[in-house]
Amino acid sequence: MSHASRIKSLEELVNKSAAVRVIGSGFEFTEGPIWHPRDQFLLFSDIPGDTRRRFDGKVVREQARPSNKGNGMTYDADLNLLVCEHSTSSVARFVGGADGAREVLASHFEGKELNSPNDIVVSKDGSIYFTDPTYGRMPVFGVERPVQLGFQGVYRIATDRTLDLMVGKYLFTQPNGLCFSPDERLLYVNDTEQANIRVFDVVDSGALTNMRVFASGITDPGEAGAPDGMKCDAQGNIWVTAPGGLWIYAPDGALIGKITVPEVVANLHWGGRDWRTLFITASTSLYAIDVKVGPHQEAFMTA
Repeated sequence: MSHASRIKSLEELVNKSAAVRVIGSGFEFTEGPIWHPRDQFLLFSDIPGDTRRRFDGKVVREQARPSNKGNGMTYDADLNLLVCEHSTSSVARFVGGADGAREVLASHFEGKELNSPNDIVVSKDGSIYFTDPTYGRMPVFGVERPVQLGFQGVYRIATDRTLDLMVGKYLFTQPNGLCFSPDERLLYVNDTEQANIRVFDVVDSGALTNMRVFASGITDPGEAGAPDGMKCDAQGNIWVTAPGGLWIYAPDGALIGKITVPEVVANLHWGGRDWRTLFITASTSLYAIDVKVGPHQEAFMTA
């Protein structure tokens, strides 16, 4: 598989000859990959199939059905699984992991249902940030129903369970992927419809300030795909789903290069014992590629 490169530093992240290999296929629409650091397995969502799936290094099997059409997932520092659920408009926590008791962390704001939490990250202080577009109120990807809030926000669940809107109500059209910089002083949030990535300073209180556009024009009329899932590597580079596969940006916003994937990519996550396998959820399949750089070190990764 060829990988287009605008500057040589792409070769420092992935070999030109590295193959994007198929791990499993025949799904409906895959999303939300997350690697378990202790037990060494990957969970990912199949949203229209209303199923959470598990890859143990050999085979893919069902882990949960129904899954409330879960989308983005992550772990907290105690390896409780956090899931953005489309059908319930909730952020849910599964105590002790995917098979644990389910509890709802957030479902309403200002007395109205959230739209459909989409993607999620946990800061080192234990607070949870998530995006809330309306995709989970569409047919196939959720339960078709009218929106209640009238805007699409980015939220923070504090350690005391307080839910706060972190951005202006009308800043985003469809906020989607989000990730921290390695020092967690920056939070990146992309917008699928606006085809851009914004970056915010994260102050000590957890508030987001000094918004600016990090990357824009993430489109290509000749390729399918859009900003969706997004992750930061250990060097501060931003990996985002985009037309044709994955686009990688340097910390200064320069486009380093692109990784071609055979299907439209929805999300990505590092895994493997050395955190050098990049798992890619793309339409009907789960893919993987060996890379040279690991992820930004999140709290759950050393649990």
